[in-house]
Amino acid sequence: MRTDTIDSFLHDLAARVPAPGGGATSALHAAQGAALVAMVARYSDGARYAAHAAAITEIRDAADELRASALALAEQDAVAFGSVGAAYGLPKSNDDEKAARTRAITAALAEAGRVPARVIAVAAQVLDLAQGLRPIGNTNVIADIAAAADAARAAASTARVNIEINLAGITDVAIRAELGESLERAADVFPRADQVTSAVREHILR
Repeated sequence: MRTDTIDSFLHDLAARVPAPGGGATSALHAAQGAALVAMVARYSDGARYAAHAAAITEIRDAADELRASALALAEQDAVAFGSVGAAYGLPKSNDDEKAARTRAITAALAEAGRVPARVIAVAAQVLDLAQGLRPIGNTNVIADIAAAADAARAAASTARVNIEINLAGITDVAIRAELGESLERAADVFPRADQVTSAVREHILR
């Protein structure tokens, strides 16, 4: 997926195929947010930003790592979705087969929920970086900090829905509790992203 052109990815996204889908796009939202943060950090160099050079470098490097992590999650989502389909396709002609199928479905749904949970974690970290860079970065590209925050928000929002749809088929209490914690983390991302975007807009419009 990471070597696809944008056109070919969107062609596949629009096609009647199981993947890529919403899960992959949530991870790509996070990757775009990370890339935007890294870009602003790279524009925030020179003597004018020397006092914050160490922090900016740290943000840049972390953003690069998050971009790579998010791309990997986009690919993992496609694999996880395929595993869910395969589990539902298992035979169920007797009690043993039914029990094995149920176990396989639970495991597949759990992993399909864990991938977007990881996307939410990445989105939250992207937002942390955006928050840290906004007051010290190059104000000529400050609009891209808002774009990064909005991308992180979109990643978390889309990932949340994907967790919820997988939770609908999971009865295991421990797995539900695990994924439920990620839903709470997603809810925390939204107001923080809005705050970053609002702060950027106030700076631009003042």
